[in-house]
Amino acid sequence: MNRLVGCLTVLVLLVAMPAWAYDGIVEKKTFAMPAYTTVGGTTIKGVRVGYETYGTLNAGRDNVILVAHFYSGNSHAAGKYAASDPAPGYWDAIIGSGKPADTDRFFVVSSDTLVNLNVKDPKTITTGPASINSDTGRPYGMSFPIVTIRDFVNVQKALLDSLGIKKLHAVMGASMGALQSFEWAAAYPDMVERIVPVIGAAELNAFGIGWLGVWAAPIMLDPRWNKGDYYGQEEPVEGLALALKIVTLHARHYGWASGAFGRKWAAAERDPAKSWDNKFAIEDTLDKIALARARASDANSFLYLAKANQLFVTGGKGSLEEGLRDVKARVLLVPAKSDLLLFPDYSRQAMEILKRHGNRVQYFEIEGEGGHLDGVLSVAKAGEAIRKFLSE
Repeated sequence: MNRLVGCLTVLVLLVAMPAWAYDGIVEKKTFAMPAYTTVGGTTIKGVRVGYETYGTLNAGRDNVILVAHFYSGNSHAAGKYAASDPAPGYWDAIIGSGKPADTDRFFVVSSDTLVNLNVKDPKTITTGPASINSDTGRPYGMSFPIVTIRDFVNVQKALLDSLGIKKLHAVMGASMGALQSFEWAAAYPDMVERIVPVIGAAELNAFGIGWLGVWAAPIMLDPRWNKGDYYGQEEPVEGLALALKIVTLHARHYGWASGAFGRKWAAAERDPAKSWDNKFAIEDTLDKIALARARASDANSFLYLAKANQLFVTGGKGSLEEGLRDVKARVLLVPAKSDLLLFPDYSRQAMEILKRHGNRVQYFEIEGEGGHLDGVLSVAKAGEAIRKFLSE
């Protein structure tokens, strides 16, 4: 059961990974901006995001790979903060010395997004609805401006500018990180040479928009949410836990669920047919993981992330065709065969459009029954394809 819990928790950053890790202790750093004006035209004062780096920046400052994180993730993509940490960052399998994103050659940068879910984690640094509004002295709550994937990218651009980086060898990311890689290529086409969108899409279509609304609904139905005004009071933990339970199962595949749990009961002596209190093993595990995660997360930030994802179409244009026209970068698309969240068809759609525009596009599909999470847990299966692509 412990292993099952570890697998489920990957989505929410309690990732069960191999014991080896990026060589060297990772330091979490802070990037600060006096102010940032969103795509929507609202200025946010005192913006801060965390970031970490792996490898060495070369003299030309052009050996840089930017890694953007997934919905419930943060910048901890590889390595450990201390030797005693139980697990390394979520993409440690492909970032490090001799790995596909080879830190003997590349300088890898990974940053936290705005409105990051993990505001209660001291290793996550973000500005969002849980931050203090300097004009009122109270948390923003739902008065925080709506932000977009382009806003995430623009803050990352400011971070890179502060490091003197004007060229990106590649932008990589899983899930929401894949969305950011597409947006980087459209927003800054002369800066980005390659992108590797893993388990991603070049837009959130109506089906995805609808699902994000389903994810968000339990939070807003929790009376403790109080229209986002809950800081310093009882938080909407139950609503957030149900939201995270939906997300976690949605990010998996029925083949994985059958293999990991089957129809087993949570307790051998507690037949689900005998009482409403008796659960199947998969229900019990999902409930426990989601509740633990909810207690460590922020409900409003979850909602802001959902909105940012719903609003996404590459380039912010009226159509995907138009948005992808701005992309000049070479592209390696890495969907997961069993993904029931961002289907491989979405990557194939982007590939067809990009090829029509004359882009050089490659495609590698991760085999397995892990669902969407194969882009995190099984990304090593795409390791050689990524290594070759980054070396060309």
